[in-house]
Amino acid sequence: MSETICVLDVKIDNCSAKQAMKASVEFMGTAATSVVELVTIETLMLARDKPGLKEVIEQSDLVLPGQEEILEAAGVIDARYIQETRTQTYLRMYLKYLHKNHSRVYLLVETEEEADRLTAHLVSRYRGIQIAGAAKVASGTDMDDMLVNAINGGEVDCVIAILSSPIQEEFIARNRSLINARMWLGAGKLMEPIYKGRSKGEKVAAFVDRMFFMRATRKNRREMKLQG
Repeated sequence: MSETICVLDVKIDNCSAKQAMKASVEFMGTAATSVVELVTIETLMLARDKPGLKEVIEQSDLVLPGQEEILEAAGVIDARYIQETRTQTYLRMYLKYLHKNHSRVYLLVETEEEADRLTAHLVSRYRGIQIAGAAKVASGTDMDDMLVNAINGGEVDCVIAILSSPIQEEFIARNRSLINARMWLGAGKLMEPIYKGRSKGEKVAAFVDRMFFMRATRKNRREMKLQG
């Protein structure tokens, strides 16, 4: 894998979509569950204050920037990497891989609407993917055993999680050794624009989040310089 960048003290792999796909194909050929995390601005901001979240993220086999602002904050100027992040190239390539190989997947969501919309999108665009099931995940450990049993009972190749942070990261941290899937793809809410689209209000909220994120990263860089 290529070099690592650091944003708000979280280490992130800075690589092309092709390099990420090569690693993912290798993960799909192993027995253990490999974890790929697509980090978002929200996750990185939360990791500053949420004890243990940074460490959980960095335990992933591959941590990829999910938004171009993350690369901007790290000073990455490679136009290809920025464009691939903006267009979610890796995510689309991986879904095409699952489609081509008729892979079995299990979906972890937070609402029934998410399950219905994501399922409809995958059936429409990637009909080769076999959806073994979908389940809602909430904060806490009460349902872990049932969810793990459902995933393992589906004999899936991949788990696709579209959960908020830290629910997504904490669930796989607790259950990684119990899940039999080849790969866990933690996509967070990055797939929403693909299968759902965003309302005007959601776009405004995303803009505000980006402003706070860029302010936080600039402050972090100043503090690092003072410490150095």
